[in-house]
Amino acid sequence: MFDQRTMHGAYFALAAYGFWGVAPIYFKLLSHVSPVEILCHRVIWSVFLLLGILAYTGQLAVLRVTRRQLGLCLVTAILLSINWLIFIDAIISNNIVEASLGYFINPLVNVFLGMLFLREYLRPLQWIAISIAALGIGFQVFTLGALPWVSLALAFSFGFYGLIRKTLQLHPVGGLAIETLMMLPPALACLAWFYSQGAVSFAHVDRSTDVLLMLGGVVTSFPLLCFAAAVGRLSLTAAGMFQYLAPSLTLVIAVVIFNEAFGIERLITFACIWVALLIFSIEALHHHRRINLRLKTNLL
Repeated sequence: MFDQRTMHGAYFALAAYGFWGVAPIYFKLLSHVSPVEILCHRVIWSVFLLLGILAYTGQLAVLRVTRRQLGLCLVTAILLSINWLIFIDAIISNNIVEASLGYFINPLVNVFLGMLFLREYLRPLQWIAISIAALGIGFQVFTLGALPWVSLALAFSFGFYGLIRKTLQLHPVGGLAIETLMMLPPALACLAWFYSQGAVSFAHVDRSTDVLLMLGGVVTSFPLLCFAAAVGRLSLTAAGMFQYLAPSLTLVIAVVIFNEAFGIERLITFACIWVALLIFSIEALHHHRRINLRLKTNLL
C-alpha cells in the first residue's frame, strides 16, 4: 500500500515526464522560427521565471556559489545549450523519432559515464544491457550507413550535463537559474544580431508566435519543478522508472501525429534499446532490493 507522500511523488513524476514527452508539439508550433531564436527566448524567459520563483519562495540565497561551482556551471550551461538546440532543431526538422531514441539511450549512457569517470563498477547484466544497445546502434549504422548523430548527441550532452551537475550538488531551480543567467548574454547578443539582420520573429510575425516564445520559460521550468517535487517524495529507483514515459510519448507523437517514418530498420534499433532498458531496469530493481534486504538483515 502506497502512502500519500509516495502517491503525490508519482503524480509529480507523471506531470514532469508527461510534459517533457509532449513538448515536441510546442516546438512544432514554432517551426517557422529559427531554432537559435527559440533557444534564445527559452533562456531569456526562463531567467525571469526562475528568478521570480526563487524570489517568491525566499530562496535567492541558493544563487551564492563558490568559484569552482561557478566555473563548472559555465560548462553545464554550454552542455545544456547544446542539448536544447539539438532537440529544438530535431523537432523542427522532422527528426522527432531520432530525438526520442536519444532519451531512451540516455540512462545507459549515464551508466557508461559513471563507469568511466566515477569508477562505478558495472555488474554483468549492466554490461549485457549496454552491449545490446550498442548492437542496436550498430545495426542502424550497417543498414542506414550513418550513426544516429542526433540521438547520440542528445544522450551524451545530457549525460555529461548530469554527470557534472551530480558533483555540484546545487539546488535544482537555483542551479538552472545560474546556468540560464550564464546563457543570457549570448542569447541577448544573438537576438540583437537577428534584429540587425531583419531576421527576428518576435514582434514581427504575429501575436501567437510572441506568446509561444514567451511560454518558453514555462516549458522549461514547469517540468523541472514537478521533477524536483517528485524526487523529494520517491526513491531514486521509483523516480527512474518514470523516465521512459517522456521518450515513449515523444515517439508516439512523432509517428501518429507527425507521420514520421518508422521502418523495420528503426524498429530493430529501438527493439534492441528497449530490451537493453528492460534488462537494465529489472537488474537495478533487484539490486536495490538486495541492498535493502542486506541493510535490514544487518540491523537485526
